[in-house]
Amino acid sequence: MEERSTPFAEFDNNVLTRRRDLLPTWIKIFLWIFLIGGAVAAGLLIAGALITQTSLSLYGMNANHPYSMTGLLICLLFLFKGIVAYGLWFEQKWAPQAAIADAIIGIAVCLVMMAIIPFMYPSISFTLRLELIPLYFYFKKMQSIKKTWESL
Repeated sequence: MEERSTPFAEFDNNVLTRRRDLLPTWIKIFLWIFLIGGAVAAGLLIAGALITQTSLSLYGMNANHPYSMTGLLICLLFLFKGIVAYGLWFEQKWAPQAAIADAIIGIAVCLVMMAIIPFMYPSISFTLRLELIPLYFYFKKMQSIKKTWESL
């Protein structure tokens, strides 16, 4: 008997490879956190004039208002993380490269906040930034799946 090709033949072998399946569970959890964080940051930037005070913090930077210099930087970082999270969750081809850039930016900001700022401003004390640990593993994982992700 002759086997015919059908429009659904690619689904017959039940091997559907999704880009999202390349991501470990811990990254998927952080994706949702940063999707929400990016949306909140966008809302804070839009409604910032109406907000009298809010507490923003990321990578050792703290701000009390989204329209301060530090507050804008924190909101922009959260927006970027939200965009990266969107790209990874919805399996965009550009997402791993953006995630690598996100990890590098995060590591750089942590290192600056840990090693440079405490010596420039005596009111800010040295703190060991533990965010460096997951950022390193995030960076390595995105590097390792980048080629596979882009080929799917």
